Amino acid sequence: MIDLKLLRSNPELLRKAVTERGGRYLPALEELITKDAACRAAMTEAETLRAKAKTVSAEIGKFRAQKQEPPAGLQKQAAELKEAARVKDEAVTPLRSELEKLALGIPNSPHESVPLGKSEADNKVVREKGEHKPSFDFKPLDHHTIGETLGILDFQTAALLSGARFALLKGQGARLERAIISFFLDMHTRKNGYREIMPPYIVTAETMTGTGQLPKFEEDLYKVSAEPPMYLIPTAEVPVTNMFRGATLKESQLPMRFAAYTACFRQEAGSYGKDTRGLIRNHQFNKVELVWFAKPEESMNALEQLTRDAESVLDALGLAHRTLALCTGDMGFSSCKTYDVEVWIPSENRYREISSCSNCWDFQARRMNTRFKRDKGGSPEMVHTLNGSGVAVGRTFAAILENFQNADGTVTVPEALRPYFGADKITPEQ
Repeated sequence: MIDLKLLRSNPELLRKAVTERGGRYLPALEELITKDAACRAAMTEAETLRAKAKTVSAEIGKFRAQKQEPPAGLQKQAAELKEAARVKDEAVTPLRSELEKLALGIPNSPHESVPLGKSEADNKVVREKGEHKPSFDFKPLDHHTIGETLGILDFQTAALLSGARFALLKGQGARLERAIISFFLDMHTRKNGYREIMPPYIVTAETMTGTGQLPKFEEDLYKVSAEPPMYLIPTAEVPVTNMFRGATLKESQLPMRFAAYTACFRQEAGSYGKDTRGLIRNHQFNKVELVWFAKPEESMNALEQLTRDAESVLDALGLAHRTLALCTGDMGFSSCKTYDVEVWIPSENRYREISSCSNCWDFQARRMNTRFKRDKGGSPEMVHTLNGSGVAVGRTFAAILENFQNADGTVTVPEALRPYFGADKITPEQ
């Protein structure tokens, strides 16, 4: 949530931030500014009326202290002032509700280091590790075809069970998926210093609101209960970040770093016709998520480390990848700065996103009221929250099949995965 104090003291700064994001939220911001002014004016009027009523009541009290009957006009004035204050207070309640709803719909402001731009075409490559790009003496197949030929991916049966954009993994396919998950978790917990969490897959509307999925992106969520409203998680970021909703942490606890494997569920409402084949854009997929809680002065360095941690698993697997700084027009709703890590997909002859690492600054913390208090004292401050895929399992599965495919139809298992998978090759199954 944006800082309403900043909205009141420097609305032009927020107008600039929203404009840099493409301007589509400007009407909502202007309405928020107008409603906030109306709400504060109504609150001031109510307070003024209460103060006047208090003064008149004090005058009435003086008469009664002297055992005299207060003038009828004075008593009538006191009653009228109290009623007017009550009416104003009642008017403030819906204004506050509208104000909160509008504030929840305004995106985070881009950090000053974010490149300006309108779309993904304006994103900036910050580093590329392409030395592992494979060279084939045959025409490489896509992972969809490889998986079905090997007998380890079955999209037809998945469609029979659940509809389009679901996958059924069989035999070595199921084992490879499990191996990737275990490898990622071990890498992040044993080497990169994260604490493992296994959260619930179903959360409340309040939890979804805390990280910014609600109310803006409800159409992308799977709602499983109407009363109370409950949702399947789109990412482990949602439950893990909300673990400290309403809490005040100690400075000595920060930074905190968590890694969580979960299945993720997304309607993909805005992606009709995109990536309909294979594992790139499914309604259900597995992911290992990384979440940080950091002090404000340390969060940008934390974003750099978080991104390096996501890249480290691709380095260990020998997969070519590159990292981009997203421009102002391509960032997610809750982010103030984002790096996308992309993996090489030979069948498409291009890189595809496999991780998105974001610093959400104090945006989510305001929605969740998650603060920390410095050891030297002072007022509590908002923590900074960060999250990133560490990384998407299905897309890693696809990248392994494509980058390590062999002319004889087998797929070589990356060396780092072999202790988890139990073999050095994936061979055709009946």
